[in-house]
Amino acid sequence: MNKNLWLLAICQGLFLTNNVTFIAINGLVGLSLAPLGWMATLPVMAYVVGGALSTGLVARAQRRFGRRLSFQLGLAVAAASALLCCYAAYSHNFWLLTTATLVAGYYNANAQLYRFAAAELAAPAFREKAVSLVLAGGLLGGVAGPNLAAATRSLTAVPFAGAYLALAGVALLAMALLAFIDFPPQPPKQSGSDGGRPLGQILRRPAFLVAASAGALGYGVMNLLMAATPIAMQICGLPFSDVALVLEWHVIGMFAPGFFTGHLIKRFGTLPVMAAGLALNVACVAVALTGVEFSQFLVALLLLGLGWNFLFTGATALALTAYRPEEKDKAQGALNFCIFAVLAVTSLASGVLVTTQGWALLNLGSLLPLGLTGLALAWLAVRQRRPQDLP
Repeated sequence: MNKNLWLLAICQGLFLTNNVTFIAINGLVGLSLAPLGWMATLPVMAYVVGGALSTGLVARAQRRFGRRLSFQLGLAVAAASALLCCYAAYSHNFWLLTTATLVAGYYNANAQLYRFAAAELAAPAFREKAVSLVLAGGLLGGVAGPNLAAATRSLTAVPFAGAYLALAGVALLAMALLAFIDFPPQPPKQSGSDGGRPLGQILRRPAFLVAASAGALGYGVMNLLMAATPIAMQICGLPFSDVALVLEWHVIGMFAPGFFTGHLIKRFGTLPVMAAGLALNVACVAVALTGVEFSQFLVALLLLGLGWNFLFTGATALALTAYRPEEKDKAQGALNFCIFAVLAVTSLASGVLVTTQGWALLNLGSLLPLGLTGLALAWLAVRQRRPQDLP
């Protein structure tokens, strides 16, 4: 770890503070403003959809302005959108709130690249550990986000308007920290080349296909079950204090392994670590199907967080082998688009499925994307045994 990586890890934590706070309050504010009850989670979904729509814009900004300036641009959008959300809450304007969170999706897509920037701030032999340790900065957000929402809920006369103001301050703090990070210069373009190979050619690389599918499906399953958990626990009659504790340990499971996942990847390889993450996700489903007591929700969500960390960190490390330095912007944009597209679907499907089909069937259904992930990992493992097919 060096100064740049420590600062980037803090920025990752501030990004997760924004994310967790948005998830904690947007549904509640949306419920108080929405014309119809089922529309309450539209602001939550708009944040993800905004991220998916912004991946191309973010890639172009990264290519044109470089890491630092483009990251700061994303934070400027974060601050502006948080202030717009605050105004929407004050003016009781549901559609303005939804639009503001859609715009905030640009910051979501922009900050998703922190993990790739971490690899550029470390020596080649250390990049897997750098990615893992910067992701571990998300622990800050897991703790700060819920507490920030609770502490600022009644800061103003309008509930949660103060939380949006606080998020604008968080964005400005991250913008200041980024000014002290020394990012490496953009790789020079080769003569006669416009950013390396065409995106279609990169997408056909076995390592890229598996990194994109495993990263997106793993993230999608995590989002599907995590978002449904508060609803399922409420249906089962468990108090909100239990819900908060389950989600807290889930977030710890997501980010605490970041302190050693990189070491595991270096020692055992990327695919074995991703396979371990898949096994943890299957174990989560197995525990969830045993019952609906507090302890079962707690253990299942903890396993879900651990599995997500192994799969997502491994997918990021695998993706780094699938493209050249001059191709990073288009390749990373495509990876993030895959993730956001799956998250948009699961954000909407989660509440619908758990309320209509139930917690057990929702978990059983998640075995399908997990099975597809397992097939993808096995396929790549077979191909890597042939020297000509190495990614």
